[in-house]
Amino acid sequence: MEKILVSACLMGRKVRYDGGAKTSSAAWLAGWREEGRLVPFCPEVAGGLPVPRPAAEIEGGAGGAAVLSGEARVLATDGSDVTAEFLAGAEGALAVARAHGIRMAVLKEGSPSCGALAIYDGSFRGRRVPGRGVTTALLERNGIRVFTEDHLPEAADYLRTLES
Repeated sequence: MEKILVSACLMGRKVRYDGGAKTSSAAWLAGWREEGRLVPFCPEVAGGLPVPRPAAEIEGGAGGAAVLSGEARVLATDGSDVTAEFLAGAEGALAVARAHGIRMAVLKEGSPSCGALAIYDGSFRGRRVPGRGVTTALLERNGIRVFTEDHLPEAADYLRTLES
């Protein structure tokens, strides 16, 4: 049975920067949870960041690939550089995925770690730009397909493809 890496906040775990969760009530996730497919993970907490913590964004909205290549940093609202923690969390997510033979993930959109289609622009003004978070970029670079919580039917189709 295929396992699916999933953002822990979507499963109700209070791991977000503000101390909250972004619990999803999606039927797909509920079904996959019942089947024992889901492997919840929060790269930011795994990378050593506390809960709660200052919000963080990738400078200039450069995207996760730029962080992975050392061309951009992840900065928090208090001015601290949390790039190392984001990189460690991404590596942790990849290690968990490899340990479970995971080939797909459902991650939280908009996050500087988990965003798959959009991230914030680095200005801390709530503006989104197209881009991927650090963890998403690393997972995709290693052949793991990432979906957002808003694209679960597509994720279900991909899961069927993997299992056929």
